[in-house]
Amino acid sequence: MKYLDDDRDIRFNLFEWLDLDAVLKAGPFEEVDRDQLAMVLDEALKVARGSVAACNEEGDRTGARFENGKVKLPEGFGAAYRDLASGGWISPTMGPDFGGMGLPESVGTGISELIMGANTALGLEVLLTRGAAHLIETFGSDDLKAAYCEKMYTGAWTGTMCLTEAGAGSDLGALTTKAIIQPDGSYLLSGEKIFITSGDHDLTPNIIHAVLARTPGAPAGPKGLSLFVVPKIRVKADGTLGEGNDVTCAGIEHKLGIHGSPTCSLVFGVNGASQGFLLGQEGQGISLMFQMMNAARWEVGVQGLSNASAAHQAALAYTKERLQGRGPSAGKGAGQSLIVEHPDVRRMLLMQSAYVQAMRALVSYTAWCMDMAHVSAGEEKDRWQGLVELFTPVCKAWCSDWGFRVTEWALQTYGGYGYTMDYPAEQYLRDCKIASIYEGTNGIQALDLVGRKFRMQEGRPMKDLMKLVGATVQALAADPVLGPSAQQLADAAKALGAVLQDLPTQKNATLLNILNAVPILDMLGHVVAGHLLLQQAALAQQKGQELLRERGVQPGDPAALKALLAESREAAFYQNKVQAAIHFAHRGLPLVAAQAVALLAGETAPMEAVF
Repeated sequence: MKYLDDDRDIRFNLFEWLDLDAVLKAGPFEEVDRDQLAMVLDEALKVARGSVAACNEEGDRTGARFENGKVKLPEGFGAAYRDLASGGWISPTMGPDFGGMGLPESVGTGISELIMGANTALGLEVLLTRGAAHLIETFGSDDLKAAYCEKMYTGAWTGTMCLTEAGAGSDLGALTTKAIIQPDGSYLLSGEKIFITSGDHDLTPNIIHAVLARTPGAPAGPKGLSLFVVPKIRVKADGTLGEGNDVTCAGIEHKLGIHGSPTCSLVFGVNGASQGFLLGQEGQGISLMFQMMNAARWEVGVQGLSNASAAHQAALAYTKERLQGRGPSAGKGAGQSLIVEHPDVRRMLLMQSAYVQAMRALVSYTAWCMDMAHVSAGEEKDRWQGLVELFTPVCKAWCSDWGFRVTEWALQTYGGYGYTMDYPAEQYLRDCKIASIYEGTNGIQALDLVGRKFRMQEGRPMKDLMKLVGATVQALAADPVLGPSAQQLADAAKALGAVLQDLPTQKNATLLNILNAVPILDMLGHVVAGHLLLQQAALAQQKGQELLRERGVQPGDPAALKALLAESREAAFYQNKVQAAIHFAHRGLPLVAAQAVALLAGETAPMEAVF
């Protein structure tokens, strides 16, 4: 399957819009420059378009297989994974101490989008390996770091996150897997974990599991959980592999999408010999695991973006090939028109593009905030970290929800052909759906937002965000092109503010917050997206005007402007950035006010209904 990316917008976000210099001038990144980052993206694009994309369709059609107690991945996955590992794409943003490239998260966003967009099933292997290794690097002993981190960061071994159990689901406090300490300080684990992404496979000789388990006498609930490193194959003192570690794959799930990614049931300690090593202290499991979970939640937001962008680019290409009917500009007696000329198709395309650009802006800006937190100190560091924590559930939930909707719109653009397996639209839709479910369902993300993130640091991150939104509105209020869109943003922000101010005053405020957490997150996502898109549109408008001056085109000459847009891809890119922001402002942002009407009514019918 050919992967169609949006490399131009990725580079706009990184090199034109975000204040990259504020990151690169700081200590950890002083030796990195823009040219190097551009070359890194070039190489990431090559591997994504090459072997990674080449096995995507085969991975979907064949899927992972469970044969004779072992998991086998589709043809081509092994070679593609080796390309990712040898190129350093497992850990581009990790530090160089254990084999990472040490790049900013800002550029890591683009790399992740390209890999996930080219092959989501394989991209999940990269995501989890990096996250599990970072847990060990952050919380492990020197011996654990030496044994595992470099092997995982360089892709020699892979990693997983083992949380879910059959009787617990998202309720981590109900986990029952046991860990019993041994005389040598290690632990023996016993229990079963389900829905473990890449829990077993034939890509690498070892798989390192990060496992939540309960020690004897630990308190009930989440506070009684501890976190362990459990390798599939035991590692000897000299770093070589020894005997198996009593970790058994009991089977894999048959799923709607991501067929090439094995979703496994793992049994630890069937023979009483599954050895694990404690990370941190007993009882710290949940707090430590949140490092990996929060990183994964942001990256799942990137997955929603990646599937949506790939689906949109494929749909756009199709509309420029498919002839049907006659568009409104076709002359009398003209033959069939390309469907890209039909107004409803153009509406679908621009709506797809607007939401994709909004998602890319959101995850990219969040990554930039991560970098700013990394290079800052004191109150400044707290400010950036506060925004990261506020945005994390929004990235995960908003991008996965609307990413799925974009794949639906993209499929619709094809008409009947979109529903067939002759085109990639249906796979992107199926692969995207899981993003709203795993790593904490989007309902859980919304509860985290209203229950924790709005209140952290005495509400400062939310106040900082609304100040930024207000500054965008004020800066563009008088703009002849973007002013009406800025007013839409102002109205949406006001509607969101009214809801956040009113609900806590209601007598059943707690219930209303829980019942309406998902729409509140959606409202916030739209407001943030509108704010970021208008920032980008203002910059694109400025760059577009510079191009007009360079080419000697007068703004009041529509014929010359049309000719320039037809011949200059750069001019068309900036034009479309502006139009996408306007379209989102007038079609997406009014949804906030509509939701506010419902929420301010205080309606609680779902709680009164009998199911």
